[in-house]
Amino acid sequence: MKATFKPKKILWIDLEMTGLDPVRDEILEVAAIATDWDFTEIATYEGVVRHEPEKLGKLLDRNASFWDQHPAARRGLEEQNASGKPLAEVERELLAFCDEHFTDEPRILLGGNSIHQDRRFIDQWWPMLSKRLHYRMLDVSAWKVVFEGKYGKKFAKPEDHRALEDIRGSIMELKYYLKKVKP
Repeated sequence: MKATFKPKKILWIDLEMTGLDPVRDEILEVAAIATDWDFTEIATYEGVVRHEPEKLGKLLDRNASFWDQHPAARRGLEEQNASGKPLAEVERELLAFCDEHFTDEPRILLGGNSIHQDRRFIDQWWPMLSKRLHYRMLDVSAWKVVFEGKYGKKFAKPEDHRALEDIRGSIMELKYYLKKVKP
C-alpha cells in the first residue's frame, strides 16, 4: 500500500526571472513563505541572485516587450542586483529555510500561481531544492481557470512582479476562491 501524502504546511514560492525559458533565462529574485493550511504565515524568506550588470541588461533586453510594460519592476530588480548573492548561496539559504520550517516533511508541497513555471526554473537552477519538493503542487492558477471559465468569478490580483508581494497576492486569491466553495 502506498503512503498517503498529507503535508502539514505549504511552501509558497515566487520567482522573478529574466524571461520564461528556464534554459536561456535566469532567476533574479525569490521569495518563500511557509504557511499552515489556514494560510497563516509561519516564516518568510527573500533572496536576490546577483548577475554581472552587463549580462543582466542583455538578459532583460531579450524580453524587452515584457519589461517595457513593467518599468518599475525592472528598475527595482536592477537596483537590487548589486546586493544579491551567487545562485548557489541563495539555494543553500532556501534549503536552510526548508530545514527549519519543514523538518517533519520528507517532501515539501510547493504552492503558488502558475507554480509549474517556477518549478521548471527550480529544476533547472536549484537541483538540491528540487529534490526536496513533492511532485504534487498547489497551483492557484488552476483555481483561477475554473472560477473564471465556469462561474465568471475573477479575483483582481495585484501584478507587482516582485516575489514577496506576488506570493501574498496568490494566497489572497486562493482564499477568495475557497470562500466560494461550500464544504
